[in-house]
Amino acid sequence: MKYLLTATIYFLFLFTAYAQKDVIPLYPEGVKCGNNLPAVTDYDGSGRIFKKVVDPDIWYYPTQKKDKNKTAVLVIPGGGYYGLWFDHEGVKVANWLNEQGISAFVLKHRVPHWESEDCRSKVALSDAQRSIRIIRANSKKWGINPDKIGVLGFSAGGHLASTLSTHHDNGLNESELEIDKISSRPDFSILIYPVITMQDTPYTNMGTRINLLGEMPLEDSLNYFSNELQVKEDTPPAILIHTDEDKVVPPENSINYYLALRKFNIPAALHIWEGGLHGLGLADNYKGAFKNWPETVKNWLVERGLLSD
Repeated sequence: MKYLLTATIYFLFLFTAYAQKDVIPLYPEGVKCGNNLPAVTDYDGSGRIFKKVVDPDIWYYPTQKKDKNKTAVLVIPGGGYYGLWFDHEGVKVANWLNEQGISAFVLKHRVPHWESEDCRSKVALSDAQRSIRIIRANSKKWGINPDKIGVLGFSAGGHLASTLSTHHDNGLNESELEIDKISSRPDFSILIYPVITMQDTPYTNMGTRINLLGEMPLEDSLNYFSNELQVKEDTPPAILIHTDEDKVVPPENSINYYLALRKFNIPAALHIWEGGLHGLGLADNYKGAFKNWPETVKNWLVERGLLSD
């Protein structure tokens, strides 16, 4: 009886922790470049890890704390384009954003490693673009300001967030689908220990590159997905968070993206702490100074008029 009660409490905890307002499919019309893989979900001490994603969607977490700015954020977990650390860098972050007064959407995108050669480099960006379009299209219904929709990504999720920031469009007017005629541009980006470059450098995360582009990528693909090379006048403002101790994705990734933003006079902030290994998420169990990065991001959002003080 004791063990049954303990198990019941445990699963009630999981249900509460993982509960969300709604799960919104990205492609009700059918998934392009779809795969025939069975969906696969793994678990570790941090929670769920989605690997083979068949039907991409966004998980909507509306804030109960009203804020006049009505800001929303698309959260993209990391995982090296091999999996999605969905709870550690997704759900927990959505809950933190809700506490600040920001509605959040956690993206469960197709994972390039498991996709065909023809589709692997396309699917994650397509899913991120469709996510922003859906949030913007439903902004009135969800009480969101359509001009205050940002993206937040960790590690490879930071690469996808910066790819979305540099490869957005103002709407595909030639599309037969009304949803595709809506802008996919995020209004700001929050990049947490992000992968940025795909070039041949000492600070390129080769695992992420191979999972996205394959073993022998063409130079055009390397350049296209090296986001420090893709910044332009309409790239949104960004805050970048990193540590000097990160050897998995060294801070040169954030530094070079920051410098690229500066070349175009795009508002940007860069914060590099000395200590902190890669993949700490919110760092709520970390004892070093890096645990303060969420407060740093919060202050930046206030300064940019995206959150009330």
